Amino acid sequence: MQPEPADAVAALVSEYGIAGRRIREMIATLAAGPTTLDDLVRAHAAPRRTAEALLRAAGADLRTEGGTVLLDPSVVPVYRDRFALAALPGVPAVPGMAALIANAPKADRALDHVSATAGTAERRAQWLASTYDLAGARLVCVGDHDLTSLAVAKACPDAKITVVDVDERLLAYIDAQGAGIACYHADLRFGLPPAVAGSGDVIFTDPPYTPEGVQLFLGRGAQALRDRANGRLVMAYGFSPLTPALGLKVQRAVLDLDLVIEAMLPAFNRYHGAQAVGSASDLYVCRPTASTWQVLDRRLNALAGSANIYTHGEQSLEADTPKPDAAKGPARILGGGPVKADELTVDLTGDPGPWLARVLLALNVAKVALLVPNNHPDLRDEQSQAALRALVGGKYELRLLRSTPGPRQATVEATLRPDDGVAGWLLTHVHGKIGNVLRDALIRADPALSRAAAQARAAELIGRDDFLDARLIDLPRHAILSLLRS
Repeated sequence: MQPEPADAVAALVSEYGIAGRRIREMIATLAAGPTTLDDLVRAHAAPRRTAEALLRAAGADLRTEGGTVLLDPSVVPVYRDRFALAALPGVPAVPGMAALIANAPKADRALDHVSATAGTAERRAQWLASTYDLAGARLVCVGDHDLTSLAVAKACPDAKITVVDVDERLLAYIDAQGAGIACYHADLRFGLPPAVAGSGDVIFTDPPYTPEGVQLFLGRGAQALRDRANGRLVMAYGFSPLTPALGLKVQRAVLDLDLVIEAMLPAFNRYHGAQAVGSASDLYVCRPTASTWQVLDRRLNALAGSANIYTHGEQSLEADTPKPDAAKGPARILGGGPVKADELTVDLTGDPGPWLARVLLALNVAKVALLVPNNHPDLRDEQSQAALRALVGGKYELRLLRSTPGPRQATVEATLRPDDGVAGWLLTHVHGKIGNVLRDALIRADPALSRAAAQARAAELIGRDDFLDARLIDLPRHAILSLLRS
């Protein structure tokens, strides 16, 4: 039995994923009045095969008049409602971005962040929402110091949004806005959170402007794609017209992932700073090809142990630190599963800030000695040290030795505590799915609790369905602390 024409058209729109908006725009043209196949192709820059597929799907709902075709007026209301045609021409409003950006944590120069303007965040959201079908789709922001996620949440409230970033302050700020954005912590050099992998329909990133940084962020973005056929990777990148050779190196890094550059919008993004590139960057739209998945892991593995991906600061390409051996410690611990050992020494002298806490979360080793910079953010004052103990104190007793073994270094000695109830169980099972780990912890604490009741209680404590299958180690610190306190 043949499907109804409107059902067949809906199936075609669904087949195109986030790119189904172009199909809906062609439907709107057919609903507006007579047109020709040639005009349909030309007006919407659609391949002829795509336009022909739409006409075949609409079938009996079309009328022909001479050499033209249109939707039968009797079905136009049905199509207008089903495919939300009335909403197509509008550009969504993005109110309040200037205030959100003004109140956000300042850009971290150690992480090579230069803030985009509020107008840029608005323009990104409007372009994404008017180019792709974001309602019900998932946008993954691979790094989001410009708050593109919040702008898209305002422009398209029906979009699902995930942010992956290394900056704890930024993740806490985004989460505090109550926009329902799923925030995950990750240093992309060590991998992508499993809960994010294969989840996205469109990826947005404004990466470090080095070949290594661009390839790493785009590569992790590709790993985050769910729809390998229709998914898009949208990237901000700019180079000075005085250094075209650098632009060539970066574009080669993109092509080395076997991504095709589908479009490039010149000077789309503007920044507070970055004057070396004219305080502007272009917007690249990339698509994976079948061979992307054959080269992706190999390219990313080559970058996984490299700490120097930035254009400025201690982790820039030109910097002397960290030494290669310093990068291997966190790479082998944070880039894989649990490490088995009785005692361990870990070199974190290249830690820009987040590695220490994440390594302590990742390890279940009886005795650990960690070498970190003496000015490490988690050690620099009593408040910072108390925050570190609040995070991992349910698992490790910490001894913090400043200026040891030298004036530029500190040593953190961690001794594993005995099992400490629910919180201790969570902290020693950070690589498991939180919903399952917390359920088991609750049953251990109260054996009379049924599995179903414990599962329901765990979901209530976690408070977010999208975190149930996530790992504790991938949550932002504020979310981990909230769960431990609950």
